[in-house]
Amino acid sequence: MKPLVVAPAVLVLFVLSFALACNGAFSAAPAAELRYPVAVCDWMILKRQKLGAFPLAHDLGADGVEVDMGGLGNRATFDSKLGDPAVRAQFLAAARQHHLRFSSIAMSGFYAQSFAERDGVERMVQDAIDTAVALDVRVLFLPLGVPCDLVKRPDLRPRVVERLRAVGQRAAAAGVVIGIETSLDARAEAALLDEIGSPAVRSYFNFSNALQPGRDIHAEIRALGRDRIVQIHASNTDGHWLEQDPQVDLPAIKRTLDAIGWRGWLVIERSRDSARATDVRANFTANVSFLKQVFQPHSP
Repeated sequence: MKPLVVAPAVLVLFVLSFALACNGAFSAAPAAELRYPVAVCDWMILKRQKLGAFPLAHDLGADGVEVDMGGLGNRATFDSKLGDPAVRAQFLAAARQHHLRFSSIAMSGFYAQSFAERDGVERMVQDAIDTAVALDVRVLFLPLGVPCDLVKRPDLRPRVVERLRAVGQRAAAAGVVIGIETSLDARAEAALLDEIGSPAVRSYFNFSNALQPGRDIHAEIRALGRDRIVQIHASNTDGHWLEQDPQVDLPAIKRTLDAIGWRGWLVIERSRDSARATDVRANFTANVSFLKQVFQPHSP
């Protein structure tokens, strides 16, 4: 049998292909390929709707940014610049330049406004949906904040269901999902979602909403289940960094999320050291680093 002769050009291609494959195996995976990419909230890093959020998020080590729609106050809709195509183009370019993605669009104005009682919510949510579609974002964050706390104000539930059904139809038509954050325990929130009955309205789970009332975070995650949780605010209230927080067993939380088969963005909102609450770089670098250490152990 004659020995196998490989043409030099073929050999070079083989070596290059092998080298590229090895390099890919040991390089950081793009956020799109990660099971648990990590993002930061632009308003919590003090860069709400500012291009500076992207270089800062990159320096913090994040994979993406949750971009807020801006304040509400007494306005007819959010104080957002992102309705302008030229501004959106700048945001898209900044994200590409710093190798980041948009994890989600936030409507944080509803922390202080009643989604159930405020006039004009349909326009507000539609503006957020239009922004998400224009930026190719698939998740929107909608907190049912203090004025719409369904534990303290159960009388608001029928109106909340009615309005979430309506905006859920708009979201479904646009191909996006609205993740709601409530003060309800997981079983009650699951029942609320089932009553709404829209695949475009799901749970935006927040560690602190389980931890602060003393609920079992693992039982809460399991009660909601993989298909109801669309995204996670992976932080507690301020006081300690995640790694130092006695309430947070991050490796155990990962095991629970792994067990239910969940995957998606982990977005850092708080967990700032109370002794240095305004030190954005220290707080968010520490929390991004620890989340990645636990949830992305094979990424450099």
